[in-house]
Amino acid sequence: MQKILRINETIKPFNKIIQIEGDKSLSIRWALLASQATGKSVAFNLLKSEDVINTLNCLKKLGVRIKVFKDRCEINGLGLNGFKYKNNLSLNAGNSGTLGRLILGLLTHSKTKVKINGDKSLSKRDFNRVVRPLEKFGAKIETNNGKLPILIKGTNKPVPIKYHETKGSAQCKSSVMLAALNTKGKTLIKAKKSRNHTELLYKYLKLPIKIKKKKNYDLIEINSIKKIKPLIYKIPSDISSSAFFIVLTILSEKSQIKISKVNINSTRTGMLKILKLMGVNYQIKNKENYKGELVGDIFVKSQKKIKAINCPTKLNSNSIDEFLLIFLLAAKANGVSYFKNLAELNEKESPRLKWGAKILNKMGFKTILTKNDIKIFGNPNLKVKKKIIIKNFLKDHRVFMTSVIAALTFGGRWNIGDKDSINTSFPTFLKKLEELGMST
Repeated sequence: MQKILRINETIKPFNKIIQIEGDKSLSIRWALLASQATGKSVAFNLLKSEDVINTLNCLKKLGVRIKVFKDRCEINGLGLNGFKYKNNLSLNAGNSGTLGRLILGLLTHSKTKVKINGDKSLSKRDFNRVVRPLEKFGAKIETNNGKLPILIKGTNKPVPIKYHETKGSAQCKSSVMLAALNTKGKTLIKAKKSRNHTELLYKYLKLPIKIKKKKNYDLIEINSIKKIKPLIYKIPSDISSSAFFIVLTILSEKSQIKISKVNINSTRTGMLKILKLMGVNYQIKNKENYKGELVGDIFVKSQKKIKAINCPTKLNSNSIDEFLLIFLLAAKANGVSYFKNLAELNEKESPRLKWGAKILNKMGFKTILTKNDIKIFGNPNLKVKKKIIIKNFLKDHRVFMTSVIAALTFGGRWNIGDKDSINTSFPTFLKKLEELGMST
C-alpha cells in the first residue's frame, strides 16, 4: 500500500446513507468478557481493525478458542481465571491502550509472569495510572518507568480494593472492574465520569455491580462472581468513527448524510452536545435500547454558519476522541473558540492537542496553545490554497483521518503520510469516502 495519501480537491456535494463498522470500545470489551464467560459467545458487526485483531490474538495466546467468520466472531470462553498458557508468555497490544490496560486487569490472577508489549506509540503512554491500583489487588508488576514493556504476575488470593479514579479514564476504571471479578469481597470504585460501556455490559450480564451516580463522579461497587454467561451481541456502529462523516458533511457544500444504527451512549455523545452549542442542526431518529446501549440513526446537513464556543469542560471526557474534528469546526466558526483542560489529549496515541494546533496552523489559522488549553481564531472565509504535508505523527489514526477531512473541506494540496494508520480503528475509512465521491 502506498503510504502517502494525496488530496488535491474538495469533495463534491453528496446525499448518502451509510453504516459504520462496530464500536471499537465495545468490540474489545465484548472479546475480553467473552473470554471469561463459560460457553460460546457470538458477536455480529465486530470491528475488524488492528486493535480488535490484536485483542483476539492475545486471547488466543492465553488459550481461548476463537473463530472469525465473515459475518460474526465466536469465542469459546474458558471461565473466570481459565486462561491456559505456557511460561514466559509475551502479548502484543499493538497500538491499543484499551487492550493494553484492560487485559492487565484480567491477569491479576495469572499464575506465571506475562509480558505486555506495544508499538512505538503505545510504549510512550503512561501505564502507572492502571498499574498502581492493580498492585493493590496483590499482583506483582514490573514496568519500564511506568511504561511498556510490562511484566505481570498475579496472585492466588486477590483482595478487594478501594480505588479513586481521578482522570476520567474509562480504561483504568474498566481494568479495575475486570480485576474485581476475581476477588472474594467488595471492590469500591469512585470514578470521575467517563465512558460506561463496561458498566452496561456488567448490568446486562447480571454481574454483581451497583452504581450510584453523583454530580461529578460515580460510586461503583463490584462483588466477585463464580460464573459469567455467554454474550450474543450485535455491536452498534462506532460514534467516534461516525464523527468524521458528521464533520465532513457539516463543512461540505450542499450535502447531507444518514448514518445508521450508531451507538449514542450518553457517555460518548459530548461532541453532539458541542455541535448544538455551535449552532449545528442534526437529528437522531429511530432510537432504541439495545442490551443497555442507546442506538439511533444520525441525520446531518451542510451548515453555512457555525458559532464560536467557550467549550464547557464537563463535556471533555465524553468527547475526548473527537476534539481534533471539533477544532476544524471552530476554525470555520465566526469568532474565537476556547477549549480548556485538555492535557489528557496529549496522553493519547500522539500529543493530539499539539497536533490539533499544528494542523490548523499549517492551514493558516491562528491558535494560542498552552499545556492544557487551546484558543482557536475562526475564519469562515479562509480557503486553503497551498501545499500541506502531514507526517511524523506516530501513526495516530485520528490525526490522519482529521487531516483527510480538513483536506476535503478546506481545500489545498495535501500529502498525508502513514495511510495504513487507519487500520488501527477504521480500515474502511477511505473506502467510505470514495463511496461519497472523494477523488485522490
